[in-house]
Amino acid sequence: MPVEILTFVTGPFATNTYLVRDTEACWVIDPGIAPRGLVAHVTRERLRPDRIVLTHGHCDHVAGIVDLREAVGGVPLWCPEADADMPADPVRNLSAPFGLPLAAPPPDELFRPGDTLTLGPSQWQVLDTSGHTPGGVSLYCGAAGVVFTGDALFSGSIGRTDIPGADARQLIQNIHRHLLALPDETEVYPGHGAVSTIEEERRCNPFLQGQMPV
Repeated sequence: MPVEILTFVTGPFATNTYLVRDTEACWVIDPGIAPRGLVAHVTRERLRPDRIVLTHGHCDHVAGIVDLREAVGGVPLWCPEADADMPADPVRNLSAPFGLPLAAPPPDELFRPGDTLTLGPSQWQVLDTSGHTPGGVSLYCGAAGVVFTGDALFSGSIGRTDIPGADARQLIQNIHRHLLALPDETEVYPGHGAVSTIEEERRCNPFLQGQMPV
């Protein structure tokens, strides 16, 4: 499955914002703070993303929605159902505690674990990787061998669980059940940091060694 992935590192939290293209369509995943590189690219290439897709509702993954829409028009915003009220709520999206309250637009459509999203001819499974937030998800395309994990799983680490709405046991359980069960060669595109693989994280990630918590 020919899928092109471009990464734009955005804002002070170095959020990975992704532009995902196949032969017919494109998505923006998690538009971060001040996504100038992304906006410049889609403007230069005359792209109109089919949708903005969020892996979860924290401010550093939603702050670029307005900038992107101003550049290319009203791109539909898709959000995990359990995080639906976070983009527009400065307290829940954690922007208010940093002194920069952000109210992003509310989502146009909601999705949930078990759903399948379509990007051109490619099919993306919505996996439950909640625990960093109540509704956090990962997006997996088996044909492309790719999973976008948001802030659930990083190279050598996992998402923070010392924040409101987080649950460490739930996050680790979901990583074991829904991410480490993927094929070893699956490429992991996280919300921050470097690309990894499922095999590498299963073998080396210090947070995932030993038995899954019950």
